[in-house]
Amino acid sequence: MATFKIEGGHKLSGEITPQGAKNEALQVICAVLLTAEKVTISNIPDIRDVNKLIFILSELGVKVAKLKSDTYTFQADEINLDYLKSDKFKKDGSSLRGSIMIVGPLLARFGVGYIPQPGGDKIGRRRLDTHFEGFIKLGATFRYNQNELFYGVEAKQLIGTNMLLDEASVTGTANIVMAAVKAKGITTIYNAACEPYLQQLCKMLNSMGAKIRGVGSNLLIIDGVDELNGCSHRILPDMIEIGSWIGMAAMTKSSITIKDVSWDDLGLIPRVFQKIGINLERRGDDIFIPEQDSYEIQNYIDGSILTVSDAPWPGFTPDLLSIILVVATQAKGSVLIHQKMFESRLFFVDKLIDMGAKVILCDPHRATVIGMNHEFCLKATTMTSPDIRAGISLLIAALSANGVSTIQNIEQIDRGYQNIDERLRAIGAKITRIE
Repeated sequence: MATFKIEGGHKLSGEITPQGAKNEALQVICAVLLTAEKVTISNIPDIRDVNKLIFILSELGVKVAKLKSDTYTFQADEINLDYLKSDKFKKDGSSLRGSIMIVGPLLARFGVGYIPQPGGDKIGRRRLDTHFEGFIKLGATFRYNQNELFYGVEAKQLIGTNMLLDEASVTGTANIVMAAVKAKGITTIYNAACEPYLQQLCKMLNSMGAKIRGVGSNLLIIDGVDELNGCSHRILPDMIEIGSWIGMAAMTKSSITIKDVSWDDLGLIPRVFQKIGINLERRGDDIFIPEQDSYEIQNYIDGSILTVSDAPWPGFTPDLLSIILVVATQAKGSVLIHQKMFESRLFFVDKLIDMGAKVILCDPHRATVIGMNHEFCLKATTMTSPDIRAGISLLIAALSANGVSTIQNIEQIDRGYQNIDERLRAIGAKITRIE
C-alpha cells in the first residue's frame, strides 16, 4: 500500500492540462463491444480504473493496441464468452464498478451479459436495479445468484419499448442505451441521464451508425439498427479534475491556468466555485485562477446561508461536493453542504476536523462548514483515503496545511487521477510517493 507525504504551505504556479474524463472513458471503452470493426479512442486517462477495464476487455478477447500514451485501438471481432463464466472474471469484474457497463453491449450483440457484484468506492449503496430493469423491459431474462453475487441477462432478440427510468442513473442510462441501439424497433428512454459524458457516448454511437435522437435531453429516442461500424472518438477533459485544480489553487492561495477545459461542457461548476468566492477568468477555452488571499461565500439574496447540493445533470455533480466542502473551510462565511445522492461521502470530514477545520456533520447527508478565512491554517496530520473524491479532498487540505501530512491508501486516488504527484510537483507542490 503506497503513501503520499505532503509538505503543506507552498504556493502553486504555472499551467496544468486536465486528463481525459474517467467517467466518459469507462462508458465509451465498453461501447467497442458493439462492433467487430476497429475503434480508435484518444485522450484516455492513464488511471487504475480505466486500465483495469481495458485489461478485462483484453481478457474477454478484444484486441487492444496502444498507439501512444493516451490513444488505443480496440477490435472486438473474436470475443470469448466463456471468460464471462470463469472464476477469473468473477474476481476481475468485482474489483471495478465500471465493469457493469459491459453488460449492455454484450447483451445487444451476443444475447448474453454476465457480471459479478461490482466494486468501487465505499460511498453507500449504489444499486443496479435501473440497469437490469431496463434490460428486462427490452425483453431480456434476468437471473441472480445470491450465493455468488453474480448477475446475468439473456435474450435472443431485444425489442424496442417505452421506459421511464426510476432514477436518472448515468451508468444505467449508458448501459440501456448500448443495449437499445441494436434492439428491434424504437426505444424511448424518459428520465435519462443527460450529462456531457453520456452525450459523448451517444455521439460516438451515432458515428458508428446508431440512430439516437434527443441527445442532451432527458428523453432519448433510439431507432434500433442491425450492425454498428468502427469509428474514432476523443474523450472530453475530466470536469472533476478541473474542479480539483480550482480547489487546490484557492486553498493554497495560488495562481494557476487550467488548459483546454471544454468550458461549455462544465455546466454549473464554474458558477458554484464563484458562489464560494473564488475568482475565475475564462481565457479562450482555459480557466485562469488568480491568487487570492481571501474569498467570501455569497449568501442568498435574502441573507440566508448558502446551500450547495448535488443533483443529476445539469445540476451540480456529486463528485465535486467534497472538494467544495474542503475549499469552504478556508473561506469567509458559512455554507451548508447537502450530499443527496450518496450516503457515506461526508464521513471523511472527521479528518478535516482533526486538522482544525470547523465542520459540523449534521447527518450522513449534510455538513455545515464555518470558514476560517485563512486566519487559522489547517494542521498537518496522518489520514487514509476512503474513496477517490474524499482522497483528493484530503490531499487539497494537506497542501494548504502547516507541516507534513501523510495520506495512506493512495491507490484510491490513483483510481481517478493520473500521475497526480508528478503533475503537482511540476507546479510547485512538495509531495512524495512512498511505496
